Amino acid sequence: MKGFGINLWRYLKLYGLLLGAQLRSQMSYRSSFFLDLLSTAFITLIEFGTLAVVFERFNNIKGWTLGEVAFLYGLVEISFSLMDMVFSGFDPPFFGQGIRKGSFDLLRLRPLPLILQIFASDFPLRRLGRLALGIGIFALALNLNPIEWTLAKILYLPWVILGMVCFFGGLFIIGAAFTFWTVEGLEALNIFTYGGSFLISYPMHIYPDWLRFSFSYIVPAIFLNYYPALYFLNKEDPFNLPAFAPFLAPWVGLGVLVVALKIWAWGLRHYHSTGS
Repeated sequence: MKGFGINLWRYLKLYGLLLGAQLRSQMSYRSSFFLDLLSTAFITLIEFGTLAVVFERFNNIKGWTLGEVAFLYGLVEISFSLMDMVFSGFDPPFFGQGIRKGSFDLLRLRPLPLILQIFASDFPLRRLGRLALGIGIFALALNLNPIEWTLAKILYLPWVILGMVCFFGGLFIIGAAFTFWTVEGLEALNIFTYGGSFLISYPMHIYPDWLRFSFSYIVPAIFLNYYPALYFLNKEDPFNLPAFAPFLAPWVGLGVLVVALKIWAWGLRHYHSTGS
């Protein structure tokens, strides 16, 4: 146990050093960095502004007000932007470039943990713009919704965010593992990553049955954001699932991440260099 703690601390220090080099390289072109930062924030602002205009016209979406949807939207933006920074090295298109160019083979030759190097290979600070807007939208939601905060709700909120970070990070790792065979990133996976984040930004009961079934029992995304929101907002469950459904978010996220790491390990054992 003592040896594990020493190794963990050593790996964290290594990660910090690698990450520091990555961040210094990004900040060396500050004008470009700040333009990227503003552009990512502006895109999120436009998307949510369009949603607000819709609510201005129709007042609610199947019984959900702007403030309640903003609660969903803000949580997703916060979680996905955090995930996109931490797991960006596994983003299939980015990771596939390393496979094609042979840079992944160079990582395997270095005397450092491979997965640690991939985590530190890309950490896009420009995602801070999206994170800041997500926090702003979530703050708006808290202002518009008279949430009855309890100690249990306060303690559970970070676990909901962690669940979504692990879930989408796991999907990134699965997509990266598939590039061991396909080389190119699978565009179909975007349905579950970027498409999934968009889908759970809105109440799940507005979708047709087949889509809701797919994202409930095939990809259990309904438990990541929608059911926790029912708990925080004290709204009734339209699907009458068990009372523990709102508390599955961290378990679903961690479960997907564990499965993803097993797929990654299996893919790595069968990896053959492209010879680039």
